[in-house]
Amino acid sequence: MPEMTKKELALEVIERLKTEYPEASCTLAYEDAWQLLVSVRLAAQCTDARVDMTTPHLYEKFPTVAALAAADPAEIEEIVKPCGLGHSKARDISACMRVLHEKYGDHVPTTFEELLALPGVGRKSANLIMGDVFGKPAIVTDTHCIRLTNLIGLIDGIKEPAKVEKELWKIIPPEEGNDLCHRFVLHGRAVCIARRPQCGTCCLKDICRYAQNRDAE
Repeated sequence: MPEMTKKELALEVIERLKTEYPEASCTLAYEDAWQLLVSVRLAAQCTDARVDMTTPHLYEKFPTVAALAAADPAEIEEIVKPCGLGHSKARDISACMRVLHEKYGDHVPTTFEELLALPGVGRKSANLIMGDVFGKPAIVTDTHCIRLTNLIGLIDGIKEPAKVEKELWKIIPPEEGNDLCHRFVLHGRAVCIARRPQCGTCCLKDICRYAQNRDAE
């Protein structure tokens, strides 16, 4: 079989992961866009499961953007500290909710640039909101995305999220990016597990650079 271009490889990966994981959605629980902003900030260096156990307690006490904006950051910290980095996360959530309340009338802004300007919101979070909430083209370069794209051979030894995102935009159709990144998370947890990938049962084993090199050893 002739070697595929990176664009051809990307399309094949997309189709195979669609078959493997028909349902592609964010693994964080939320009802409103502002809640996803909160959850994404809490998810830094924390599991989604832990975040989803914590946010109901936060929303029980502070059920709206306005309530969180008015809250003492110390009260937020007390609730979110099981997610780790409680002080900085509480500070960012408080500042972000104040901006939403004072500048956007309790709504989440709809452009990437405005999202990126919010306290505590980086490219990964802004892309997640753009893709999941607003249905716009997005590539979320979380740890699963970065690890899998390097292993598969879609990118070559790039670990910096913004650079990974830039390279992936060159080869992934815009309308596929968001769902593909969700599928990378599912595949990274179920099969391509960090430090112990299950290559033998992987649907990508015959096109994955890592699996091919492993077989050749």
